[in-house]
Amino acid sequence: MLRGRDIKRYGYDFDDLWLINAHNGVKEKNLKRIEITNYPSIKKHLDLYYKQLEKRADKGDTLYNLRNCAYMEDFSKQKIMYPNMTKFLPFYLDNKGFVQNDKAFMITGKNIAYLTAFLNSSLFKYCFLDNFPELQGGTREVRKIFLDKIPVIQVSEKVNFEYEKLVLTVQQLKKKQLPTREIEIEIDKKIFELYSLTEEEKNTIGFVEIQ
Repeated sequence: MLRGRDIKRYGYDFDDLWLINAHNGVKEKNLKRIEITNYPSIKKHLDLYYKQLEKRADKGDTLYNLRNCAYMEDFSKQKIMYPNMTKFLPFYLDNKGFVQNDKAFMITGKNIAYLTAFLNSSLFKYCFLDNFPELQGGTREVRKIFLDKIPVIQVSEKVNFEYEKLVLTVQQLKKKQLPTREIEIEIDKKIFELYSLTEEEKNTIGFVEIQ
């Protein structure tokens, strides 16, 4: 599980946090709930907290199940993860099936590798930083109601695949704590060309790093 503070630009800091996803199934999709008896070690652990579990108002079919979650399957899809409040506007392309707490959001859908590149780009930060309300301490609120107002050019699957290779390369290098600036500048240049910026506009924006 990732918390909002764990999500970085093209990466994350995993703090060895885990969620027991004893989900309640999705009846509309004929996905059956988790039977806790199939996981005796986990049941033994949860039984230590039986009294607390019994009092839950949000339990599923049994006290061992989580309540219904209509978007449960989205956690397993390729997605963009980002914190709800941040100074740095970091976005991470997740292929590992992470879940998150309530301090982070996710985006699923088509061509999200390209969208990850765009949201991490200098163009996005230069043009749209002020679209997100600044809170105490210089943090900004990155909610859907503000992201919805950002204009994004639509691309083909082929173009998305080109960005996906670059984004995953950056993320692998970040994980190994290797320099990524050169590839990030390459991504910026591709975004600049996609948006048909003039040389003057490119030079004005430059490479934006929020410190």
